[in-house]
Amino acid sequence: MACLLFLCVLSSMLLHSQAAAPARPRYLDGFLANGNFEQRPSPSNLKKTVIIGKYSLPKWEISGMVEYVSGGPQPDGFYFAIPRGAHAARLGNEASISQTIINLKPGRVYSLTFAATRTCAQDEVLRVSASNRSSDLPIQTLYSSDGGDTYAFAFVATLSRTKVTFHNPGVQEDPACGPLLDAIAIKEMPPLRYTKGNLVKNGGFEIGPHVFKNYSTGVLLLPKIHDIISPLPGWIVESLKPAKYIDSKHFSVPKGLAAIELVGGRETAIAQIIRTVPNKVYSLSFTVGDGKNDCHGSMMVEAFAGKETVKMKYESTGKGGFKPASLKFTATSSRTRLTFYSAFYHTKLNDYGHFCGPVLDDVKVWYI
Repeated sequence: MACLLFLCVLSSMLLHSQAAAPARPRYLDGFLANGNFEQRPSPSNLKKTVIIGKYSLPKWEISGMVEYVSGGPQPDGFYFAIPRGAHAARLGNEASISQTIINLKPGRVYSLTFAATRTCAQDEVLRVSASNRSSDLPIQTLYSSDGGDTYAFAFVATLSRTKVTFHNPGVQEDPACGPLLDAIAIKEMPPLRYTKGNLVKNGGFEIGPHVFKNYSTGVLLLPKIHDIISPLPGWIVESLKPAKYIDSKHFSVPKGLAAIELVGGRETAIAQIIRTVPNKVYSLSFTVGDGKNDCHGSMMVEAFAGKETVKMKYESTGKGGFKPASLKFTATSSRTRLTFYSAFYHTKLNDYGHFCGPVLDDVKVWYI
């Protein structure tokens, strides 16, 4: 009888504790509706590959000449690489696709992750718009030779619903030429907080854009000139070329779930401005390695803090590994800029059309 009474009390305590514990917030993180374009238009709404009808592509609204294409050789002599599925949408001159997203939280930052590549040997631009923001993405530079480039674009939600639009603003010689989209996802960024003992926000790069679970591409983060709101909270991509966000499932990451690969040599730099006390001495530490992706050679990451700099050399065989680095600096003002960039340009060992670089992770600053 005593045992039964004890079990009843224990059960009651467990139920009470579960009811009292606050529910973990659920953040939006995944594909848009038909974001991989595997739901095809009805055959009656297709004229060869061209989609006929504004709402004929399931879950999307289209304007202009939008094609529904499959991967592989094409009748007109092209070859479409679609590494993230079997089908994709191709935007002709002045064509666009759009979708209205609901249940957003006003004031929160959201990031779109999308796979885009050019299909002709011409300059192509993809304009991405959401929540009164737009950015023109130049996609004539291919960072992966298999057409697997993936990009991120961030925006702040002003309302609970917003229309996301992908538009080809170019006028090419061939009206069928235009960007290819084969996967689109969205992620809500959780609030950014300091980690105890570290003045750097998001120093481990754990908060970042959606990463496609089945595709080992990484995500290219646009430079500040294209993306004022960073899809990497806390950090600025202040360079001509993008940086790449990589995850531990598909790459070797020194610590945690994610890191940054500096894929554009001296044209790729990331930075963060931290709060400091003038004339106080601080210590900066970080980790440099390679992503175990056949990126080889003599790598070097240069770091700047205040008036000090350090060059961290790392010899990569492309098989993974990392080394720690550190730097002491004296703050000269109440704000100190931390900047990291790769000193050299790198490509994969057996694929010179695939850009890569050193991996940066675990950035920390503390007061000495």
